Amino acid sequence: MSATQPIQSLDRGLVLLEAVANARGPLSLSELMPVLGIDRSSVFRLANTLVRRGFLVQLPESKRYALGSSVWRLASLFRFENVLLQVARPYVDALAADAGETTHVAIRQGAKAVLIERQLTANVLGVTGAGLGAAVALHSTGVGKALIADFDRDGLAQLFGGEKLPRFTRFTITTAAALAEACQRTRACGYAVDDEEEHAGVRCIGAPIRDASGAVVAAVGISAPVARLPREAVKKAGARVAAAAAAIGRELGHAR
Repeated sequence: MSATQPIQSLDRGLVLLEAVANARGPLSLSELMPVLGIDRSSVFRLANTLVRRGFLVQLPESKRYALGSSVWRLASLFRFENVLLQVARPYVDALAADAGETTHVAIRQGAKAVLIERQLTANVLGVTGAGLGAAVALHSTGVGKALIADFDRDGLAQLFGGEKLPRFTRFTITTAAALAEACQRTRACGYAVDDEEEHAGVRCIGAPIRDASGAVVAAVGISAPVARLPREAVKKAGARVAAAAAAIGRELGHAR
């Protein structure tokens, strides 16, 4: 991250906008003052500037502030997947070249991982797997496990609608309790492993990509036949994938 000092007024305006966005309802000027810790007139000028630009509206009866139409207009133009791929692609290309294996980027949609990028290996005996846009299981794939790295047992049970999970091979994790332990291991080492849990004979490694808030917003991973990715090679390959995920995260503002 750059050490360049922020433009104070812009920074304060964005903090103000986030405060209104995160509130359960419209906020008054008095409620906005503690957010910035500056005097009432300064907060009013910032809020009024955002009103003029359409990012806030001031409700006529209560004089409270709510999000304006400019926020929704920008949101309609924004697709996180496109921004993510622009940021991630150089690191994904480097990982694919370094590992020499099929590389994926995925995001979570509900209880599935959706593949939004794929680099196929040049190896003759490569892993092709699901194509772009395909939805794959969270609990049995490397990128899927990485996407749910921060979930605990209760959160997993709620996400999947119960304790029992579908079995795809004899190695598939089938309970929320066991999956929670796998998530804990992912947080500890920085990467998740699909050890022939989705497809027999295929081993995958995925690592979570975090944004500025620290939340997992995507995952990057590699897939390979077990003969080319034996268990003794998992730690080294996992470090490569985790490093790529961390680099992408830094581009998204994640400081760690």
